[in-house]
Amino acid sequence: MSARPKKSFGQHFLHDRRYIDRIVTAMAPRTDDFVVEIGPGEGALTLPLLAVAGKLTAIELDTDLIPGLQSRAAAAGELHVIEADVLKVNFTAMAHDHGVPRLRIAGNLPYYISSPILFHCVDHAAAIQDMHFMLQKEVVDRMAAEPGSKIYGRLSVMLQLACRVEPLFYVPAEAFRPPPKVESAVVRLVPLAPHELHDAEPQHVYAIVKAAFGQRRKTLSNALKQLMDSDAIRRADIDPKARAETLAPMDFVRLAKVYGAL
Repeated sequence: MSARPKKSFGQHFLHDRRYIDRIVTAMAPRTDDFVVEIGPGEGALTLPLLAVAGKLTAIELDTDLIPGLQSRAAAAGELHVIEADVLKVNFTAMAHDHGVPRLRIAGNLPYYISSPILFHCVDHAAAIQDMHFMLQKEVVDRMAAEPGSKIYGRLSVMLQLACRVEPLFYVPAEAFRPPPKVESAVVRLVPLAPHELHDAEPQHVYAIVKAAFGQRRKTLSNALKQLMDSDAIRRADIDPKARAETLAPMDFVRLAKVYGAL
């Protein structure tokens, strides 16, 4: 018997096997991978992943779904369910406790809380090999947006400074139960290697990006005036008259380094 989706958890259960198989194919898990699924729901993606990987750890907040999930998975492979809010799960500790170098994470993320989950995962990026997520198409488009785009913003910059963002394919509303009112898409995130990461203080980058896009229609000299003046912006080799949406991610890193030195 299928569970009734709960609006409070933003539940939309993926049921179309064609798209489930495409996610599994894109992820291509191996038996030596440590696979973690966020929000397994009724197990539509869990069971196919188990069939390939042999074992899987699932993080589920809705306790009503766990018994049915465990029952369906019993013959498919080794399933370990963590009853928790994913935002409180320490992925770095999980990898360390299980003696694995990095985790592989997948999930059909609740759209109302997708950005906090993404940033939480980025906080543990050093312990993650890759992530394959189903998200609202609009969010995926913003994640992958390039400078100059109207949808390029804080989410684009912060994620691209930490990961390679690769949109994979779109998923129609009818592939879910109940159908969401928005289009969906699957995206792959691959954390950057240590030598690819910037060396600015994270809190300084966050402050600059937040201020710059908080008033995106204003020039940087106006948007950042509480943090740095025009001369400081020029020291980062950036025109104070430029707007945030025209800057590449690493431009914000240069601004952050100047800001940190003030």
